[in-house]
Amino acid sequence: MVPDTIERGIVIDASPERVWSVLTEPAFLGRWFGNGEPVKIDLRPGGLLLFDHGVHGTIPARIERVEPPRALSWRWSQGAAGEEPDDTNATLVEFTLTAEDSTGGTRLTMVESGFARLGLPGEESAVRHGANSRNWPGKLDHLRTDCEHDTT
Repeated sequence: MVPDTIERGIVIDASPERVWSVLTEPAFLGRWFGNGEPVKIDLRPGGLLLFDHGVHGTIPARIERVEPPRALSWRWSQGAAGEEPDDTNATLVEFTLTAEDSTGGTRLTMVESGFARLGLPGEESAVRHGANSRNWPGKLDHLRTDCEHDTT
């Protein structure tokens, strides 16, 4: 049976506003998930977020929730490159930002869910869960670095 969820959390030495700014910045998202070019993002529920993943092709996502500077989520396809996300091929990525009053930083929690419901062939759902599980720690470390240092 394929696990349904990946959950990771980090504490970032930056305000929720700073974390939000970096998390939703097209240039950062392009460096983080893409080939280095800024992503296309329409930051509103239903808006398109388009990652150019280089040799892996274009990965579209649909924005689900936008609550600056507390919550952001998108649904993205785990199927073929270029495939629009829907109920059978997509997982939901949710970021929650909480101020850490004692440190002045931000606790960021990332939950990606929906792997058990993917309608992908064979063991592909388990493969995607494994790959995403391995990749999130590095992605979140990159986010922390960009938030804690001015990289623009």
